[in-house]
Amino acid sequence: MTQPAFTTLISGYFFLEAPRWHDNRLWLSDFYLKQVIAVDPDGGVEVIAEVPGQPSGLGWLPDGRLLIVSMTDRKLLRQENDGSLAVHADLSEVAGGHANDMVVDRQGRAYVGNFGFDLMAGVPLQTASLARVDPDGTVRVAAEDLYFPNGSMITPDGQTLIVNETFANRISAFDIRADGSLGSRRDWAVLGPMPKGRELAEVIPQAKAAPDGGVLDAEGAVWLADAIGNRALRVAEGGRILDEISTGAQGVFACTLGGVNRQTLYLCVAPDFAEHNRKAAREAAIWAVDVDVPGAGLP
Repeated sequence: MTQPAFTTLISGYFFLEAPRWHDNRLWLSDFYLKQVIAVDPDGGVEVIAEVPGQPSGLGWLPDGRLLIVSMTDRKLLRQENDGSLAVHADLSEVAGGHANDMVVDRQGRAYVGNFGFDLMAGVPLQTASLARVDPDGTVRVAAEDLYFPNGSMITPDGQTLIVNETFANRISAFDIRADGSLGSRRDWAVLGPMPKGRELAEVIPQAKAAPDGGVLDAEGAVWLADAIGNRALRVAEGGRILDEISTGAQGVFACTLGGVNRQTLYLCVAPDFAEHNRKAAREAAIWAVDVDVPGAGLP
């Protein structure tokens, strides 16, 4: 495992997630600052939106309007051209816990995950459904029985949805049909045996990796943030680990590829993901390191 010399793009935030490279800037959500921000390559920051319900996943409609997951009220928000926020969809009938990360396809369909249970309260793990939100705001169940569906990606041809399952030691894949519905779940990568039990105290020690946010590259591999391993992994389809980058004492919870040629790996780092700790200290940062293979697909 390598521990390269990282560059710090920004620091002093609460908990940064959902990194997206868009219009030559890095877009991010800070859960507990309750802001969506955009950061230029030199570290200049613009506040894009204030989201009282705690922002997470980000994506864009074909007309350029921003979609934002609002976690605690389980809504998908849409930023209008004047900067105001409107409710694009209510996810409460599908989401069994906080709404979380998502990916938006080129037709404007959003695939939105959720926790499935109250993670921060330490209650037993429950599986979650993945929501599909059509451009008109219609909400449907796209897939069921996922173990904390997290970072989601769409291949460059638009034919496959890839979903990190944080508590299942696996990355799953689904064929995307012409109408946006999904085929059956299949293993894209298996990182270890399926953990047994429902209590987090017994599930987490069985995790070989906890895939959180992720991004595809041009060779078809996935860079993922290992939420329990203080590392980013580059994983091939099937599960072979191609590269491993240590973040030392810092945890890493999301990543994306950006920069001029999409060959900069941006990592969302913080000491841990415990809500009470993250709300109490501005210890989150974005670290950057150059890689050989550029990003591809969505987001």
